[in-house]
Amino acid sequence: MTVPYAITMGDASGVGPELVLRRAADGALLGDDVVVVGDASILRAGLELLDVDAPLRVVDRPSHVAAGTLDVIDVGALSAEQHRPGELDRAAGAAALDYVARATDLALAGEVQAIVTMPMNKEATQLSTPSFVGHTEFIAHRCGADSVTMMLTAEHDHGTLAVTHVSTHCSLRDAIERTRTARVLDVIRLTHDSLRGYLDQPRIAVCGLNPHAGEHGLFGSEDADEIAPAIAAAQADGVDATGPHPADTVFFQAVHRGRYDAIVVMYHDQGHAPMKLLAFDTGVNVTLGLPIVRTSVDHGTAFDIAWKGEAFTDSLDHALAAARRLAPV
Repeated sequence: MTVPYAITMGDASGVGPELVLRRAADGALLGDDVVVVGDASILRAGLELLDVDAPLRVVDRPSHVAAGTLDVIDVGALSAEQHRPGELDRAAGAAALDYVARATDLALAGEVQAIVTMPMNKEATQLSTPSFVGHTEFIAHRCGADSVTMMLTAEHDHGTLAVTHVSTHCSLRDAIERTRTARVLDVIRLTHDSLRGYLDQPRIAVCGLNPHAGEHGLFGSEDADEIAPAIAAAQADGVDATGPHPADTVFFQAVHRGRYDAIVVMYHDQGHAPMKLLAFDTGVNVTLGLPIVRTSVDHGTAFDIAWKGEAFTDSLDHALAAARRLAPV
């Protein structure tokens, strides 16, 4: 029996379910190894809205997935009448969280090999769950994982670049406070262990926090006091980690000179801005440190173009391919 991969359809108002339907209409996602977790009513209404056709079927369990149809585990959170394409909507935000919870539980039970998450809108979900920060944090909490990090991956001319984050969804002020030796070392190790799945000795560059990695203390002490000791500890464990490197040049060295396989960054925009410039359409988000495999498209709900047939669909293909590569089965 094939153990399928679960795709959460994302916020119903955004591009997530649209991309699922358009790929299914193109003949993708119809094998016996993919199941969508979401609302069948929204997907049926979406087929009419997009004027496309796909053989949609509701199944009770992932084990009931069959080839030739787009199989859906129906969470039953939204009706077709509640569909608000392109609008910030409380009900859609709450439902999107329900899909992720169901898919995570299925993965923890071994009923799916991995989960691929389509985008949620944080503001919409926070209308019903004010404590919600993001996919990564929610899934980590549900899995009971104490130490996780976000990794973005993308192809480039010299191979694949992975970027991991010491902090993500927090203020810049909090990000500075979270740049501590223990956390930096943990992220270096998570990065190393993940890349060892396909590289013998990953080359990891660690960014500084401050301009020019502190310029020998001229622009701050965190680079020398917190980041450098983490790099030294990783090196003592046999990890090929170097730095702290100035963040304004290390991406050029990785992408155009092929000197690094991964870059550890200190905060959200330090990693996301260059990676979205490099591969906005094809980048994949992976959560490291979980007992399950979780990948995601690296873009948001795009309410401005949602359900208009304009959004690119390659992102879903890349996220699913990454899940297939990382899943242990």
